[in-house]
Amino acid sequence: MMTLMTSLIPLGSHLGGWRHPQAWGHTAMNLDHAIRIAKTAERGKFDMLFLADGNAVRHMDHPDLFAAVSRSSRPTAFEPLTLLAALSQHTQHIGLFATATTTYEEPYLLARRFASLDHLSGGRAVWNVVTSGYEGDAENFSRTVHVPRSERYERCREVIDICRGLWDSWAEDAFIEDKASGRYLDPTKVQRLDHSGKDFGVRGPLNITRPPQGHPILCTAGQSEEGLELAAEVADTMFAVASEKTAAQAFYADVKGRMAKYGREPNQLRIIPGVTIFLGRTESEAKALFEELQELISPALGLAFLSSFFKMDFSGYSINDPMPEVSLERGIGTSSYRIMAGQTLRRENMTIREAYMRFAPTQGSFCVIGTPSKVADELEDWYRSGACDGFNIGTPVMPRCLDMFVDLVVPELQRRGVFRTEYTGRTLRENMGLPRPARQLNRKAELV
Repeated sequence: MMTLMTSLIPLGSHLGGWRHPQAWGHTAMNLDHAIRIAKTAERGKFDMLFLADGNAVRHMDHPDLFAAVSRSSRPTAFEPLTLLAALSQHTQHIGLFATATTTYEEPYLLARRFASLDHLSGGRAVWNVVTSGYEGDAENFSRTVHVPRSERYERCREVIDICRGLWDSWAEDAFIEDKASGRYLDPTKVQRLDHSGKDFGVRGPLNITRPPQGHPILCTAGQSEEGLELAAEVADTMFAVASEKTAAQAFYADVKGRMAKYGREPNQLRIIPGVTIFLGRTESEAKALFEELQELISPALGLAFLSSFFKMDFSGYSINDPMPEVSLERGIGTSSYRIMAGQTLRRENMTIREAYMRFAPTQGSFCVIGTPSKVADELEDWYRSGACDGFNIGTPVMPRCLDMFVDLVVPELQRRGVFRTEYTGRTLRENMGLPRPARQLNRKAELV
């Protein structure tokens, strides 16, 4: 079945979405809005609810963009696992999907927090494993420069290995709670990790029982060569960046084709591109919504967006100037989106205004404007043609767009037999058809 998820963005995914007359007000640190999103997505039988995160306030060097609040500016945001722990008490089935960095966090604490969320939610925790794509994060962790990419990925692999080992600290039946004998636990069913590596020394064991899913689900997003190999080796889910189907099919085949060398089957990884949906009950209603939102992108805001997105200064340009050449080199932050957009620019002659009108609504990724039937046609086509395993649904105006997708598109996908009508599993892994990791014994470590 198709995987569906959406992001926890009360502002809406469009740069001007929060200004729409039907958009929520008072979105900053609003728990009620977050609960409403979670319940609506679960009513739509979505697999997961995603909360992106970073460890710095962004875009302060682009005042127009900062004042308008891009969805990635994050001037105020809940700490992800704290919020998702709260949402776990208002939902029963939907996966709770949080971003956490391996570059600036300790593996023991990461393992403990995600195991806790898995227990609190009854087996629904997902970890979006990132190495931090924003250089400003470094200055909040006693560094003056960001860690180089190669070092970040090396550290990331070590952190994942440690977390997996810590999640295997206890056997499933270690806590016997035998009142007659007075034995609360079986001391023979716990193991230390005794990890000593390049960046970390972690003795273990983890002070929490084995998670309900065995291990929380792991997701990666990196599209570099290092990122693709990491996904093929360890990820259960992966974000993809694609604006058209043939590129998505090539990416899908590439990543799935890398998995065999790690002893994995292609169906053990779900590849999920983003798609922004401008939905209307009629074609004209959908187009009207799109055009209303586009009008909310002022020239100053558009220039600030391009400056941030392409990491070059557009302040001296006229919006009617031809779009200049942009770099396709990988750097820090949104590289995959920037490279994809840059490739589009090389194929098409655009003015600066045309460029920000194209890329600001979706950062250049897949977009559908139309009726429920048209949206379902596009999603089904991508899914059935080997371009993806599902979608991260972008909702330009909240709560309007999520409500309409759940009420109008989900039933159409269900009617076509490509999306579930009910949750059938006990845990998220079961609902997504992902294998539960077996506990690995650490033969080198001493028993506690």
